[in-house]
This record gives sequence, C-alpha cells and structure tokens, in this order.
Amino acid sequence: MITVFGSINMDLIATTERLPKPGETVAGNGFATAAGGKGANQALAARRAGRYVHMAGAVGKDAFAAEALALLDDAGTDLSLIKHVDGPTGTALILVGGDGENMIAVVPGANGQVTPTDAETAIGRMNEGDILMLQLEVPAAAVERALSAARAKGVTSILNLAPLIPDAPRLGRLADIVIANETEFERLAGQEGMDAAAREAALVRLHAETGQTLIVTLGGDGVIAIRDGAISRAQGLKIEPVDTVGAGDTFCGYFAASLDDGLDFVSALRRAAVAGSLACLKAGAQPSIPLSEEVADRI
Repeated sequence: MITVFGSINMDLIATTERLPKPGETVAGNGFATAAGGKGANQALAARRAGRYVHMAGAVGKDAFAAEALALLDDAGTDLSLIKHVDGPTGTALILVGGDGENMIAVVPGANGQVTPTDAETAIGRMNEGDILMLQLEVPAAAVERALSAARAKGVTSILNLAPLIPDAPRLGRLADIVIANETEFERLAGQEGMDAAAREAALVRLHAETGQTLIVTLGGDGVIAIRDGAISRAQGLKIEPVDTVGAGDTFCGYFAASLDDGLDFVSALRRAAVAGSLACLKAGAQPSIPLSEEVADRI
C-alpha cells in the first residue's frame, strides 16, 4: 500500500505565448482550472499506475474543496485521511508559455494546517513494508514527524525534494529515497552549477555518506540515480511538450507505484520516466497524468 502525505490544491492556469519578464504584463490566450497540489498529483499518479493509495492532507471549507478531490475520488483513492479545515483550499497560480515552460505561485491555504499529529495518524494506518511518499508543500514539522514515524515502523519513505524550502537539505537526509530535479539536487549537495560529471560525483559522495537511494530527474535527458552503490540511468520519450506542469509528480507517483508493484529499480525508473513524458502532452497537472495502459503501450 502507498500513503501520500502532502498537499491538495486547485490550480488556476493561464496560457500565454511567452512567459512574462519581471514587471511585465503579457496577454493570455486561455484559462482553465484543474485539481493539483504535489501530494494529490502524486497520489493520483500512483493510483492510475494501478496501486492502492491513501491520500493524507487537508482541504478548506470552500467551493474548491470538492473539485480538488474529484479526480482522486473518481480514481478510487482512499480519502479517509483528508481533513476539512476552516479557510480556503490551497491554490496554485500557474502561467504556461507557448513552449510548455511554466511559472507557479502556490498559496498554501489548508495545506498550512497539516500537523505532526496528522502525520502520526497517517503512519499509524500503515504497516511495515508499505510506501510513504512526501513532498514539501505542507509544514516542515509535519513532514519531519512523518519521516521519523515511518522509519520507526519500517515503512519505506520517498521524499520528493520540492518545492525547494530552506529545510529541504535537512529533511532530505531523513528519507530512504530522495527524488530531486537538477536544481533541488544541487541544493542537497551544496554545490551549484554542476555539469554531468560533477553531478555523478556528487551522487556517489552523498550515497556513500547516507546510504540513501538518490534519484535526479533531468527533464528531456531522463533520470540518473544511485542505489546500493550502483549508478542507473533511464530515458523517457522524445516529445514536443505541451505543458510540463505535473510531469515531475507523475514521475514520482509512477515510481512509487512501480516499487510497490515489485518492479526492479531500473524498470521502475524507466516506467516512471515514460509516464512523466506522457504527462507533458496534455494541459493541467492531474488531467495530464496517463493511465497504466498508456504507459505500458509506450514502453
């Protein structure tokens, strides 16, 4: 079983020919809303990958709450660990340029009311050998408690080191598996401007220090990882991206689901990379997450 402990948002998405520069206003050419939040996105990805998933987090008592949970509910995700709190549901304001690149501002809302007690409740429902997936869009104290409780119970923890909050390097040391993009990994390693050789050397160094499994996503260049002393690589698909929002979350959810399904590490990386590529072919975070059959066809 997989439990995802994290954020639940409504995404408000505007599309433009190009992203604005600081202080600049550009004309938009489209607008949509979609359920999002890194936690909810990853939970839906793991569920669409075919695994049983609990989502733990919080929504507000507003008009966005039901819509933010709709796709998770439709997919059969267990929502019994989600609490409803006073105030607004978390919101993400997203600009997507014509080349598929994006800019995002996240307003935490109810996500800011997720507590260490919520973490203990979620882990209390888990068993040894289950998988816990976390991100950093809920308070750091809650994430830290979840990671500590998971380790004490023999639950495998996967931390997506995003967004890049000040506590990210410290919290990253507490997880069994860390997933980061290039920028996030540089912060974890304490080294900026890495080329490919420097990145691989940093992976080897950090792995030797911590024993953790470390995974770095590289966009169109695939993924590089280290586990049990061995470097692994995997490629996604060659695509023309429509919208990259949610691609990283799709990778994380499919990776966790693949491990939970018993796939070997390299096969799990490949499946997750292909799923992340497919998520770039549609607009929106959750609507773009592919079904397991789609990923299998492309593999």
